[in-house]
Amino acid sequence: MTLLENFTITFITTLVYIIDIIGVAIVFIGVLRSFISYVRDTLKKQKESRVKIELAQAMALGLEFKMAAEILKTVLVQNMSELAILGSIILLRALLTFLIHLELKNQL
Repeated sequence: MTLLENFTITFITTLVYIIDIIGVAIVFIGVLRSFISYVRDTLKKQKESRVKIELAQAMALGLEFKMAAEILKTVLVQNMSELAILGSIILLRALLTFLIHLELKNQL
């Protein structure tokens, strides 16, 4: 392998990990915020709450970051079996994102 190939693989791998961590952080922060809102609304006995919408938005955004990382991984694919696995992961995440957006649309 040439120096440029090594640099590209290292750079993209690092970028994929960073984007994955950002996606996980978005979901984690969204879950925490939603839980705090839920507890606050429950203590105030508030009937109308946006907790479900806030959580779904955080999950959708986090999934989109995770999907972006998976798309970047396609550059690193060595054979067709890896590509098939990666394609199915992307397809599942896209389906989940679509379902979350559909649920959000129905809630609003």
